[in-house]
This record gives sequence, structure tokens and C-alpha cells, in this order.
Amino acid sequence: MASIKTKIGRRAFIKNTSLASGGLVLGFSILNSCKPKDVEKIAVREMPKEWFEINAYLKIGDNGLVTIQCPNPEFGQGVMTSMPMIVADELDIIWEDVLVEQAPFNAEKYGWQFTGGSQGIRRRWEGLRMAGATARHMLKQAAANAWQVPVGEIETTEGVLAHKTSGKSAGYAEMAAAAAQLEVPEEVTLKEVKNFTIIGHSKKDVETQKIITGKPLFGIDYQYEGALIAMAVHPPAFGLKLKSFDDSNVRSMPGIVDVFQINTLTDDMTRGYFDTNAFTDLVAIVGKSTWEVMNAKKQLQAEWEPITDYNFKMDRFGTEVEVTVPKGLESTDGHYAQMTEMASKPGTVARKDGNPEAVFKNAAKVIERSYSCPFLAHNCMEPMNFFANVTDTDAHLAGPLQAPALAETTLSTRLGLPAEKIDIEMTRMGGGFGRRAYAHYAIEAALISKQAKSPVKLVYTREDDMTFGIYRPSYHATYRAALDENNNLVAFHVKAGGVPETPLFANRFPAGAVDNYLAEQWEINSNITIGAFRAPRSNFMAGVEQAFLDEVAEAADKDPIDFRLELLERAKNNPVGENNDYEPDRLAGVLKLAREKSNWANSAPGAHRGVSAYFCHNSYAAHVLDIVMDGETPKVNNVVCAIDCGIVVNPDAASNMAEGAIIDGVGNAMYGSLTFKDGRTEQTNFDTYKMIRHNEAPKNIEVHFVKNEIDPTGLGEPPFPPVMGALANALYKATGRRHYHQPFLGKKEILG
Repeated sequence: MASIKTKIGRRAFIKNTSLASGGLVLGFSILNSCKPKDVEKIAVREMPKEWFEINAYLKIGDNGLVTIQCPNPEFGQGVMTSMPMIVADELDIIWEDVLVEQAPFNAEKYGWQFTGGSQGIRRRWEGLRMAGATARHMLKQAAANAWQVPVGEIETTEGVLAHKTSGKSAGYAEMAAAAAQLEVPEEVTLKEVKNFTIIGHSKKDVETQKIITGKPLFGIDYQYEGALIAMAVHPPAFGLKLKSFDDSNVRSMPGIVDVFQINTLTDDMTRGYFDTNAFTDLVAIVGKSTWEVMNAKKQLQAEWEPITDYNFKMDRFGTEVEVTVPKGLESTDGHYAQMTEMASKPGTVARKDGNPEAVFKNAAKVIERSYSCPFLAHNCMEPMNFFANVTDTDAHLAGPLQAPALAETTLSTRLGLPAEKIDIEMTRMGGGFGRRAYAHYAIEAALISKQAKSPVKLVYTREDDMTFGIYRPSYHATYRAALDENNNLVAFHVKAGGVPETPLFANRFPAGAVDNYLAEQWEINSNITIGAFRAPRSNFMAGVEQAFLDEVAEAADKDPIDFRLELLERAKNNPVGENNDYEPDRLAGVLKLAREKSNWANSAPGAHRGVSAYFCHNSYAAHVLDIVMDGETPKVNNVVCAIDCGIVVNPDAASNMAEGAIIDGVGNAMYGSLTFKDGRTEQTNFDTYKMIRHNEAPKNIEVHFVKNEIDPTGLGEPPFPPVMGALANALYKATGRRHYHQPFLGKKEILG
């Protein structure tokens, strides 16, 4: 690939390098980035006496050490390592000379601050490369000025500047002070991919040592002298609100400091898109210890009453909409009955190619199946928590948060403080999966602190988190396929909806591969709050689409992979429509790689295998999953995963992320289920909400990446959705039974 030149005047540089998030400054021991053999060498090096800041992303010490800021908050996806790797490669230094810090939350320096949607590396790729390349250019310019030679004659290698003709050389440290005084260049040249020395080479996570030795990195670890503990009491069911409460018996309990009501979102305010919160009227209990507050919470006497239908305004990133919340105490059985009814009616047409109605009417064979799934809870390992210290003049907050900039806007509105008076520290997150994009718990902490006139740390119990809302919605989809007398797929119809949103992606495969195609959608409104869940909507649609395609392939008497590849060849050579979201070559590529690496035609003795492939979040993933039967119990024995996510920055970390997604997908498909009765969740903790256990995880997982020079396209979400389809298809091979409702090992099939 030829060199990439990007114009980056000072203003443009700040803009281009701020395409994602910032965070809390947390230094780490330089030993964490070293290979064992290098520990002794690095340990004896003293920390620099002086640092020289070259740009917002890096500074160079007077002894050659380099500190690189990671702009995005970390919740296990590895950006604390991979993002600095990108800067370091373009800077052309030795990785062992790098220290990493979490950048502070600063919208001016780091722009849109959000971790999620598999956008971290994708959105930051160009900006981080330019940060490193710009610093390298400025160091070269400083050397050229000092040696009175053309800057184009200066070369860099592993932190050393050299001029071959004169024989002069210097370490970066020698030129850092002068470089820091130079103007940012208008243009820099980025490395060619073939010249990467750090990107594409596995590096250990820079925070591993801190994690395994129990260092206080997470929000739940946050300590502040004099802080009180706070908990919130919310309605026991969706569709109820606070009527009154009696705290007389609570106030006298040991350690209790105060009890009062808070309202997190006022009726007249325009909510932001992530201001999702079903329970805005809460009772706060503030005390000296977690145990004392938990005990008091159990004794609080509260009276609840039904809500009425109400409306509020929401700003959906520049578009104001009116949102209606219906009254009522909803139940899972009622949801499934409603979804079945909606599925029987015409939906809203999202896409139509050809004349599918006529083709279905005259088809030689029609296959029709319906699929459904329940709500799911995120269940992050670290429960929701946040620290707040709010005064009349300013506010300091700290905790695990995916979208600090959005939280800051709501905090400013509710606290009546300008944004510049609100400081948010972002701690490492013990899991996110979309749950921590909704900052209601940060707003609660701030309002409790303000009223208590004290620093407080708000803590949720597991029961609080599981019953408070922000769930993966409940979905339903009906698929139909028409085959002609030669078993060719001639028409395809998908109708999908859910409570309270549709999961439909009308322009994804097999759209574009079938002449006659119809996609319809519908929605059922609800007062149960939902939100982003790892690979939103795709986490349902991938599984059911891929399970259905296997049934169609079987009806057509074709190998499942061959069947998909035939459709993708059609989409490549003679596509239908112009709005297809996916690239057929890349989707076919992961299928072919998975077929090769799994030795598809020759499964292990006793193994029953299924395949699945899906495009989402700009990347492609395919899985071949093998099940063996232990009596009547299916065991996932082996998974071969193929991913095309463009250039892979840190291969080992990328494989770890894919492995986690696969285990998470197997667990949710097999066991995940949150059900409701009269507005209450029937599962409130892990004794009733089944999570995958260690002995139920796949025994072996292989992860393979398509090698190309495409800029990174995202990795956190894409491997998650398709594993559910591969699992469903393997279960059918193992048991002879198709599954149409998740969880697959649930009590019964709801729809079929």
C-alpha cells in the first residue's frame, strides 16, 4: 500500500485525533509492558526528571521513555494496549520504552467520548496514527534544525534519529525539548502497512499485572475519604411508581445518616438518547457502610401506585421526538401472545425487490418458520456503582461509564452547573456490553450527594441491577423461503419485530442475493426499559437467520456452506438492489476460511457440527461449531472462528475478545432468559438467572483472521451474534430437533 498523506493543520489535527473517547489518568508500571528478559534492564532505569509534551497523545522523557495516552475508556476490550500500540508504531519506538496512561475525560482534546459499537479502533485508527507520525516528523525536524540538514534525509529507527551522510545520530530524548516547541506540520506521511513493527504483533495487556494483583482500578474500588455509602430503592415492578414511604424505622438503624426522595429526570426536561430510565422517582438511603445501608433498605416501608400513560421529549442526536410510555403491568406470556398476533398481520415494508407475493404463490416448495427470544440482562461482573461529590459550585464524579460526554450533559441540566464545573473520572469497567452507556446511576449518585451535602458512593446490589431495567429486548421473527422445481431460492421474506423495538436489518444478507425479497417490521410499545446489548438486534437476527438458512439448504438438498456461497456469488456478480449493507467477497471469505480451518467435510468422530456467518458492525465472522452428546446433554466441544475485521492491531488480544464473545454467545443462547409477571422480573439473581459455567464453555476455540490491508473495521461485537446460529444448527445435527426459541435449553418451546 502506498504512503498515506493527510493534511492536519493544528485545528484539523485536534479534530482528526478526537474521534472517540477519553478517560481517567491511571499510570502503570513500566514492567507491565516488558518481556521477562527485559524487566531487569528496564527496572534499573529511573523515571524521567522532565517530560516534553509533543501532542495530546504523547510526551517524551529526558531519558527516552515515552508516555502514550489511551483516549478511550477500558472495559476489557484491550484498548489500553492496542491504541498506544498504534501511536508507538507510527512514532517508531521500542514498545518496551512505552508507558501507558488512561487519558483524562476532555472533550476539547479527545472529542466524542464513547466506548461501544466496536467503534474504538475503527474511529481512532487515522487519528492515532497521525498522532504518532506527527510526533516523529517534529522530532525529525528538530534534528534537521540542529544538524542543519534537510528533514527528508533524517531517518528513524526504534527511537533513534540518524543522518547517514553526516553520520550524526541522537535519541528522541535529545530532541524532545526542541520538538515540543515546533508548530504542528500541515502534512505528514504515514507508514505503509508492510513497515509496521508493532501493529500486528501481539503485546501483553498493560494492565494485566494490576488486575491479577488486585490493584484498585475499577469503580467499585474507588475510595474517597469521608464518603458515605448510598443505595436507591426503586419500584418493584415496571408500571409502578412511588406513592409514599415511611422511613421512621429506618432512620434509627445503626449507621444510617439520611433517607430522602430524589427525582432523576424531571418531567419538563428533554432527555438525551441514553437517558433511559424507567424509575425516576427513588428513595435514597445514605449511611456509613454498605452492610448498614443494605439492612436499612430491606426495612424501608414504601407504597407504590400504577403509572398512567405519559410522554416525554427525547433528543435523538439532533432530532427531537415524542416518546410515549404505556401504563400496565406486563408479563412475558402476554408479550409472546402479542408478538404472535403482530406476526400474523402485515408489517411495515422496509424493503421490497421483485414480486415476492407472486413467486411464493407459484413456488414448488415453501419453508416457513418463526423464532423468538426473551429479554436478557447484561449482568456485568462489576455491579453498577458511582462516586459523586457535588457542591454548590462544582461536581466531581468517578466511576465506570461508557459515555461520559452524554452523562455530563444530563448532569449539567440536573445539577444546574455549567459543564466546565463538572469533572468526571473514568475508572476501568468490569464489563459493559452496552449497559454502562446509560448513566442513570451516575445521575442518581450526583443528586444524592447534592441533597446529602456529602461525598457519596452509590452501590447497586446484583438484585438492583437485574431488576432496574436496561435489557436486551424480546424479539420475534418469521421467515419464509420459496424454492423452484430445481431447488433454487427464488423468493425470501422476513418479518421481524419485538418489545419494544424491531430487530430488522432490511439490507443485510440474503438481501441482494434473491430476485424477490420482502422485509417487514413491527413494534410493540412497552414500559420496560431496554438498551444496547452486545451487538444490538444482530444478537437475535444473526442466530435466527442462519438457523433458517440451514433449513432452506436442507430443503434444497445442498451443503449449508455451499448454499450460502452460491447466494453470495450471486450478490457479488449480479446483485439485486443498490442498498446492500455487506460486501459479498468478505462474507464469503470468512465462510471459506472457516470451512478450511475446520476441515468442514471431516468432523471428529461423535461430533455434530453447525455453521453460521454474519456481517455486523462493519466486520464479518463465521463459526463452525461442534457438539458432542454426553447422554442427553449437549456439550460444545470445538469452535472454529474466522473473522475479517481488517488489520488486527494486537492478535492475541483480538483472539481473546473473539473467544469471550463465543462463550458469551453460547451461554446466552443455551440459558439466558429474563421473564416478567405483572411487571416484575421473575429472575433477580444468579440463583434463578442462569449464566454459563466453566464446565459448559467450549472445550476448544480456534480463532483465525483474514489477512488484508483494510483499515480496522471493528471486533468487539461481530463474533458474538453468529455463534447462536451455529449452535442451533449443530444441536439439530446432534438431536434431530430444531430450536425456534431461546434459550435452547429453556423450559419449553414458546413458538415454533
